[in-house]
Amino acid sequence: MNGKEMQGNQPIDPQVRQKEMELVRKKLTALFGKIDHEVPLLLFTDPTINHLYNEVLRAVTRSIREVASLVTLREFDGSHALAKKHGVSHFPTLLFDPEHFAIRWLGAPVGEEGRAFVEAITMLGYRQTQISAPSRKVLERITTPRAIKLFISPTCPFCPQQVVNGLKAAIARPELISLEIIDIQANPKLAEQYNAFSVPVCFANEVMIAKGAQPEELFMASLEKLAQQSFFIPESEAEQVDTDVTIIGGGPSGLAAGIYAARSGLKAVIIERGALGGQVALTPVVENYPGLSRIEGKTLVDIMVSHALEYVTIYPDEEVMEIKSGPPFEILTNRRRYTARAVLFATGASYRRLGVPGEERLAGSGVSYCTTCDGALFKGKEVIVVGGGDSALTDALYLANNEIRVTVVHRRESFRAQDHLVKQLNKHGIQVLFNCEVKEIRGGSKVEAVVVQNNQSGELMTRATDGVFVAVGYQPAVELARKTGLALTPEGFIQVDKNHRTSVPGIYAAGDVEGGYRQIVTAAGQGSGAAITIFEDLINPYWK
Repeated sequence: MNGKEMQGNQPIDPQVRQKEMELVRKKLTALFGKIDHEVPLLLFTDPTINHLYNEVLRAVTRSIREVASLVTLREFDGSHALAKKHGVSHFPTLLFDPEHFAIRWLGAPVGEEGRAFVEAITMLGYRQTQISAPSRKVLERITTPRAIKLFISPTCPFCPQQVVNGLKAAIARPELISLEIIDIQANPKLAEQYNAFSVPVCFANEVMIAKGAQPEELFMASLEKLAQQSFFIPESEAEQVDTDVTIIGGGPSGLAAGIYAARSGLKAVIIERGALGGQVALTPVVENYPGLSRIEGKTLVDIMVSHALEYVTIYPDEEVMEIKSGPPFEILTNRRRYTARAVLFATGASYRRLGVPGEERLAGSGVSYCTTCDGALFKGKEVIVVGGGDSALTDALYLANNEIRVTVVHRRESFRAQDHLVKQLNKHGIQVLFNCEVKEIRGGSKVEAVVVQNNQSGELMTRATDGVFVAVGYQPAVELARKTGLALTPEGFIQVDKNHRTSVPGIYAAGDVEGGYRQIVTAAGQGSGAAITIFEDLINPYWK
């Protein structure tokens, strides 16, 4: 075609191309002309590896240097001592101001990556990232190193956004955060090693924290938590928050209550001192939530929280210290003050642990605290139930009815359970080890055995088993309720009537803290029921 370039089926006029290049050069000159910090670039290449990428990267960096006087470029062979000093083992690799930052590019900024490369030079040259205040607060909470590996591709239009997020983090916290931008086409073996073929995909400290591009704040939250986050809740600077109903607890009950309260026209907020989702967030797999045959507990929590955020404001990592009588009630936390016409306790409860070696490590991998949640997984296998009360025997009978071989381990010489449960246990021929305690749970990736001690003889024995169901009690979170003056049941739960009203007018309770079946679906149902009661009572206060 007479030496002319082609675009599609049409030749490109060299003069048009020249004008386009001049326009790009003018824009880059204007962009980089006022840079006030030197940006040293160190380029490492190996002539035997990725020759084309070496040449492209060399050309790009040289062209940038020509329009930005404070951008300097030094080129080294991969065998140079500096390559070893900086741990460079893939070629080409470009280091950005390595004396001050830990940012490197493995590959060449071609295609869509060009935009991200320009952003990198701009941020470093001006020492300005335009990072948002919420993102900066998240980064300030990071106290341990984060090594980011961000896999991208020249053909990915979403990758530059994620690269910019990584750059902002690495520039804002250079003492803790490093960034490797990895072109999967130039580094296919690395991509294969990390299974990083759907870009952008981001790892931090060898843990996958993000797939796809994210908003800046969500990326920072994922980096802080070292886990992919589905929502971001910015911190509030408000010293006082006025509400119709303040919900204490961000588990299924509290989240459902928030949705129903808001949809009833009430201004509701949720305060959660720990992990949103409560026990559900720690559950590996949920298989009994209607409509979702199998879902990770964390994923279910993300869905619930994202839904609730459409209606209510959530205040995470905040603990209620005191509730002053009302209505209106005054709720004091470790961060601010709330006023409320009604208060809902959805503080939940937690399973008591054995506290033996192996229990925490194998939780969700054979160690369980919920037979209705996990029992079906052990059909045809052998398990141990630890405990001697109603819950333990009910669990043992439930498992036995699901074709599971059960042995009960109880530390005393007789059960504390109701007589009819004991009779049923004997009827089913379930083996019982009295005066025995589990001292250790053993296994590799899952439970394989337990070490049991006879309390009378002191003898230790190792017993093979596929699972351990712990039923030694349930601890409702009632410290604040007790301090507030709410009546409790003999079992230690908050005492409520059929409409979730407590002994104090205007204060309600829902979910596991009021006892019951302790299931996700029932907790959500109790939360929604309590919200409806609150709405009706605020219209027509029963205490008047």
